[in-house]
Amino acid sequence: MIGLPAVVTFIVYFILLMIVGSYFYTRTKSVEDYLLGGRAMGPWVTALSAQASDMSGWLLMGLPGAMYLGGMPESWIAIGLFIGTVVNWKLISARLRIYTERSNAITLSSFFEDRFQDPTGALRIISGIIILIFFTIYASSGIVAAGRLFESMFGLDYHSAAIIGTAAIVVYTFLGGFLAVCWTDLFQGALMIVAIVLVPIIGLNSVGGVGELSQALAAAGVSTSLFGAGGFIAVISTMAWGLGYFGQPHILARFMSINSIRQLPRARLVAIVWVFVSLSFAVIVGLVGVGMFTGLEGGAEETVFILMISELFNPWVGGILLAAILSAIMSTIDSQLLVSSSALTEDFYKKILQREAGEKQLVIIGRACVVIISVIALLLALNPNNTVLGLVSYAWGGFGAAFGPVVIFALFSRRTGWKAALAGMVVGTVVLVVWERIGLGAYMYEIVPGFIANVVTILVVNSVVGEPEAEVAAGFDEVVATVKAGGEF
Repeated sequence: MIGLPAVVTFIVYFILLMIVGSYFYTRTKSVEDYLLGGRAMGPWVTALSAQASDMSGWLLMGLPGAMYLGGMPESWIAIGLFIGTVVNWKLISARLRIYTERSNAITLSSFFEDRFQDPTGALRIISGIIILIFFTIYASSGIVAAGRLFESMFGLDYHSAAIIGTAAIVVYTFLGGFLAVCWTDLFQGALMIVAIVLVPIIGLNSVGGVGELSQALAAAGVSTSLFGAGGFIAVISTMAWGLGYFGQPHILARFMSINSIRQLPRARLVAIVWVFVSLSFAVIVGLVGVGMFTGLEGGAEETVFILMISELFNPWVGGILLAAILSAIMSTIDSQLLVSSSALTEDFYKKILQREAGEKQLVIIGRACVVIISVIALLLALNPNNTVLGLVSYAWGGFGAAFGPVVIFALFSRRTGWKAALAGMVVGTVVLVVWERIGLGAYMYEIVPGFIANVVTILVVNSVVGEPEAEVAAGFDEVVATVKAGGEF
């Protein structure tokens, strides 16, 4: 426990978050402001918000914990994620930004409905249900991380710590919506990268350098080879994390929110550099942790970054660095709550219950949904046996298998229609869930069979159904032409 300095640091940090939330409360006038920032975000805010909300507490807790236990073979997760980040920014961002502006879609579900001109509404409703299910699981992983952080720092009961962390996140997300989330993510992303670079450098020096660390890894039986016992299959399974990027609603929402596609090259550069540095040093954290601490397991391995900070820094500096972990946790949960709120508000309330709802009413409903989803996620997180990485991997895989191929086909396949998209989404999700439930996830990450099943289903249905309606194809052609011209609607 760090004690009073950390308490003071965290109180100041929370006050800053509340100030940001209150400021943007007065600037949120419409549901598009609340859920997408009015499509007016700059490149730095877009980039750091996308990556901070992407990496979450698992960057500073889950990934170092995996490296601590499994050694270098686990670094294929980081390699896959880096490749996925680059491809996502390069291929998806511009077309998604233009397509969603063209259709005035502010959620991924509404984009699917408009892009494929689904006359039944099933595509939007089912995708909304998938978002709610997996984001509730995803958000609970962040609450678990917050609970572990407060438990380790202050000696709080795990349940009390989880409740406190949830309450803080809900307040500023409730108040400021997307604008508050993105601007706090900008600060949080900067704080995260400072901490993830500084701590392992000092930690490596404390264990005597690379030579001493190598001896410690060998003594602990931790693999220093990229290729572990699982061979090629294990490499494919861990690198497959990168496939998840194409289907993550909270990351795709950042592409939708940037004020111009002309800003995307700069945002892409910032994001790629940030991800490369943060993932590289998160890998180093886990390895250095082996040299500093022994016997961490059963979820305790995910506290290695916290333990390093407590060991290496004075309480005041340590309090600031520990706030970086809280930043990582909050920057993802707030985004997940907001996307889940948008699914309930836009895809269920407005679509099914109250089609004539006004802007003010929709903002109120959106804020209420943030609270409801937070409570459900908290209830799931109250089981202290859950691990951050375990919950994240399942939710990440769920979005990748359900939405990843559909997004790719929506943006790059003129031939794909709503029936193929819906069938692929359902089959991909079912395969992922069944694969994990029967225990095959121990041999191959469930996103792989789910993603493949989705792609194959879309291709098969496309071949059977044939070309989509002329209006759908014309819309696709219009977007492609606009992207190539570097213009906007």
